[in-house]
Amino acid sequence: MTIRLPDFTLTAGPTPASPRTLAALGQPLIFDYDPIFLERFRELERKAARLFGTSSDVVLLQGEAVAGLEAVARSLTRPGTRALNLVSGVYAKWFGEWLRAFGAEVTEIEVPYDQALDPAAVERALSSADRVDLVSMVHCETPAGILNPVGEIAPLARAAGALVMADMVSSLGGHPARPDEWGIDIAVAAPQKCLAGPPGMTMLTVSDAAWDAMRANPQAPRHSFLSLLDWKERWIDGGREHFPYTPSVCDVGGVLAACDEVLEEGIDAVIARHERAARATRAGVMGLGLSLWPSTESIAANCVTAVRLPSGIDGARLLALVRERYGVMLSAGYGELADKLVRLGHMGPNASAMHPVVAVAALGRGLADLGHPVSIGAGVEAALAVAGEAWDR
Repeated sequence: MTIRLPDFTLTAGPTPASPRTLAALGQPLIFDYDPIFLERFRELERKAARLFGTSSDVVLLQGEAVAGLEAVARSLTRPGTRALNLVSGVYAKWFGEWLRAFGAEVTEIEVPYDQALDPAAVERALSSADRVDLVSMVHCETPAGILNPVGEIAPLARAAGALVMADMVSSLGGHPARPDEWGIDIAVAAPQKCLAGPPGMTMLTVSDAAWDAMRANPQAPRHSFLSLLDWKERWIDGGREHFPYTPSVCDVGGVLAACDEVLEEGIDAVIARHERAARATRAGVMGLGLSLWPSTESIAANCVTAVRLPSGIDGARLLALVRERYGVMLSAGYGELADKLVRLGHMGPNASAMHPVVAVAALGRGLADLGHPVSIGAGVEAALAVAGEAWDR
């Protein structure tokens, strides 16, 4: 059987890239020390800093964001490190496992994966602890479609004297991300979500305090693919002339093109577009007669909408049917949520007027084909009503 590409990839990422980004990925391979590439790399650092709104150092680490997150955990952790890990989903739980593996004494605040973190609970934990060296959290838990109030929690952690790490892998470009203003020492993002770039790179901001902590850590990786200190010493402090290892010249060109598109549209306009697409999708899902996974709509993310699977519906069968019959690729749940929900992505180019309508219609039609009662017309009308706001202005 021949498997064809879907007509619409409306998933939790990677996100379809624009023709401009695809063209940039197809540029000729050049020597990484060619002056053209050196300036291209420096330019990407500057533009990533603009997207983050940061004056801290930016590190472009080769490797998808999981590599970057592991690099951060290794660089900041040693036996005796006291970490407060805030868990509202799969990725935050993983980060805590890394911290333990590298010797940290980890305390966790964990909420059900359909809820967001509570700043008051974090404040209580910080005030009752003798010492907290590191607070870690995820801004947007993509597997659950949940947004956490990082902007409220990070200042509490900073005031308690802790370093703050925030996973912003899927939120950068879809939600406001202000590491400097919020007091985040390390923010970790990636280009393949709301920025609509290629996967294969981690974009980090690192404060002076975080660099000091890494230098003081004898376990921090050096001469390693996961070494942040190598980038600091050889590239940033070395005059941005010598890489620790060969970066992917193709990825750099593609990510630069994706960042250019976001900056030319305007970061606030891009965030507003993602917010509207998310509202349209949620309205459509509820119009179908389905329930959102987040316990309240107020904590739902702008990048992906998580939908509770109706009783008796096999998620894998549903998604396979929607892809094969209607040419629409949606996402399953992830980890322990795999059989509990499906996800409709609306990131990058997919955060535009009609894509939420396509996702809602395909989901509704697939459920109807499996015998579950849905109001497809009501769902499509509800999504269109919100999506049409873009044309009413």
